[in-house]
Amino acid sequence: MKELLVYGISGAASLFIFGYCVHIFVGGMVSEETEIMLIAAVVIISAITMGYFIWDAIRRSR
Repeated sequence: MKELLVYGISGAASLFIFGYCVHIFVGGMVSEETEIMLIAAVVIISAITMGYFIWDAIRRSR
């Protein structure tokens, strides 16, 4: 169960960093609505990928 806390904290930090990276890359070049949609898409895809990795790590540790 300790690993869930570590995965949760690192996952939240990673999602924040992914969203900020998208903002840095496209901010000012596209409209605000497009930027928000791109940030949401990247964060959702990253969250799904991280969820799979966490699920796999927990499954293998049992």
